[in-house]
Amino acid sequence: MKLFFNSIFVFVLLVLCSACEKPKKKIQFPKTDLTKSALIPVPLNIQASYDAFGLGKNTVIYTDDQNTLYSKIGQFLSEKIRFRTTLSLPLNASAESVDNDSPENSIYIVESKDTSLSASESYELEIKQDSILIQAQTPAAAFRGIQTLLQLIPEKRNDTLKNSPLWVIPAGKITDRPTFSYRGTMLDVARHFFTVEEVKKYIDLIAYYKLNVLHLHLTDDQGWRIEVKSWPKLTEIGGKTEVGGGAGGFYTQSEYQEIVDYAAERFITIIPEIDMPGHTNAASLSYPFLNGTGKPLKSYTGTRVGFSSFDTRKDTVYSFLDDVIREIAAITPGPYIHIGGDESFVTKKRDYKYFVEKVEAIVQKHGKNMIGWDEIAEAKISSQSIAQHWRTVENALMAAKNGNKVILSPAKKAYLDMKYDSLSKYGLDWAGHITVDSAYIWNPSTFVEGLPLESILGIEAPLWSETISNSSEMEYLAFPRVIGYAELGWSTPENRNWEDYKIRLAKQRSFLEKNDVNFYRSPLVEW
Repeated sequence: MKLFFNSIFVFVLLVLCSACEKPKKKIQFPKTDLTKSALIPVPLNIQASYDAFGLGKNTVIYTDDQNTLYSKIGQFLSEKIRFRTTLSLPLNASAESVDNDSPENSIYIVESKDTSLSASESYELEIKQDSILIQAQTPAAAFRGIQTLLQLIPEKRNDTLKNSPLWVIPAGKITDRPTFSYRGTMLDVARHFFTVEEVKKYIDLIAYYKLNVLHLHLTDDQGWRIEVKSWPKLTEIGGKTEVGGGAGGFYTQSEYQEIVDYAAERFITIIPEIDMPGHTNAASLSYPFLNGTGKPLKSYTGTRVGFSSFDTRKDTVYSFLDDVIREIAAITPGPYIHIGGDESFVTKKRDYKYFVEKVEAIVQKHGKNMIGWDEIAEAKISSQSIAQHWRTVENALMAAKNGNKVILSPAKKAYLDMKYDSLSKYGLDWAGHITVDSAYIWNPSTFVEGLPLESILGIEAPLWSETISNSSEMEYLAFPRVIGYAELGWSTPENRNWEDYKIRLAKQRSFLEKNDVNFYRSPLVEW
């Protein structure tokens, strides 16, 4: 019923806006072609009408209900348009407040009851000379639609068509939806700490390309980065170190919630990772009873892996983890807690399996689903848990056979911390070099031979931080490769083509520079 009245609202609004305006002379726009726009990810379907919409000072944004998330999306769009063009577009303004000397010219963001838009994050964007209409069944889908619209706004304005500047947007219709429901990237804040503002900037950038997950690797041997009030030494001791001997740092629960809320406003889910039973030196240093290696503990600022482990047979370890997971689950509205589970080389195999099964029960007790690196498939885990494939194909196939969904993060294709080439300033090369074209030219749907498509939840591009310590260095490794991963997660294989993509990628330069992104100028792309 609500959708019916929303549709009536939009219809009446369109009629009233048309009726209250005197007939205006149509602007003669230069011919445009929407299909030639440099959109990333490339949409499912684009139809050009070869007309245009003139975004100008009297354009108004309307949403169908000022008390819903749609109005917040409209406000977000207005703010981004102001950043890009300096235009201050009103939201849900009355007809009397609009300059009657301008042509009717509005952007509508509405909730739709169209069954063709029922797929997750599906939206329709229709651009005419007098209006732009974004329709979607969910706020998240509408938000994806406005990213497409923002990408269509040209860098340069046109001062010749009207007595005030216009930004000419090509007209036509875009119908779009993602291939995978999970499209993410990971940021390792444990090896090197990144501030709240640095994380927020990364969130803004990935939202522009329709990624919907940010996985935060919050703990490792080198540092513990999230406040746990019932165990304060985790940050008092474990939060003070990082690779190379820097000052480290951590997020208070309030700061973490600030990140979570900021991401949620951009319809991005934060997934916190507490890596265990290995990668736990910082935790055991803070509370030595957790240590399962029997070796003396000291702070660690190097990059070696696999030397630490919790004591998997001690009940107090699980009491500790119950507290940790309870506190983090309470401030994480998303459905997942990531438990790590990788590279536990000094944990006996039977103890490792026992540990994973015990921790899975704790995660589920606190209302979340467990994600772990693909090693967790070796344990007897429930079908609700998710395996993140990074190294071992057999584990991915084992998880699928067990009924688990699989996230694809193959190191040799998707690890953002791999060097571009031997001359790269930052990064590692243990999985090989990943050039910008190599990062793009692979098909997640068929990459793991024998892995059923229905078992693939989506893709994620992890960025480990052993060799980087600030936002600029992080951006160098992430961009432009993460843009390609966004397209791999969203666009169909039929719509992906490297020769076309590299042309569209080159046209992202102005956006990246305007947002002060230190991206790698790959010689494969004509920037």
